Amino acid sequence: MIVAERKPLEEIERMLGGAERVLVVGCGTCVAVCMAGGEKEVELLASQLRMRAEAAGRRRRIDRVTLTRQCDREYLDTLAAYVDEYNVLLSTACGAGVQLLAERFDGKLVLPALNTRFIGVAEGPGLWSQRCLACGECLLHLTGGICPMTLCPKNLLNGPCGGTNHGKCEVNPENDCAWTLIYRRLEKLGRLDLLEAIQPPKDYRPMTKPVRVVHPAFQTESQTPAQ
Repeated sequence: MIVAERKPLEEIERMLGGAERVLVVGCGTCVAVCMAGGEKEVELLASQLRMRAEAAGRRRRIDRVTLTRQCDREYLDTLAAYVDEYNVLLSTACGAGVQLLAERFDGKLVLPALNTRFIGVAEGPGLWSQRCLACGECLLHLTGGICPMTLCPKNLLNGPCGGTNHGKCEVNPENDCAWTLIYRRLEKLGRLDLLEAIQPPKDYRPMTKPVRVVHPAFQTESQTPAQ
């Protein structure tokens, strides 16, 4: 899932400036799971902004709504009936949701309330870790399901560097060396033979930005790759 964190309240206040009518728009998927931008977090943020406005003697209307997803146009359409009541939309979605919201309502100032961090997994209550760079060229079948592009700070594709020390990373000694983890996983699977193949340099072309993906079922003739 996409993991995000809420921006400091002071930064959000600076972005809002003198806005008098603010709609806080939440997202009910990834950022709700990581407790950054779901319904509860939207309610808390709206309450904090109201209290700050009252304490400063400022007239400011703060309303809130949480959508199922902000990265899907069909869910944004529900805002169309009343979005003109506000001069600022404060989004608690990831960066993708913020951008789609701004595109859908391009006459409104759309502001991000979160900092999008990474694609990751939940390790425990309130703890998430990065696992994927969305590099477009997955090699997990060769590394026992452990991603060296993400877990190795040097993105090494052919074993550990000379700085690994007792299974720890030289860049951050608190982290396990990604290639030590890979070795141990492949050893457990009886597939150490996979380490014998030298991987070519990473093909970064799939990471060329921005990327668009069209499902084969929806491809037109002009979108179908040449054979």
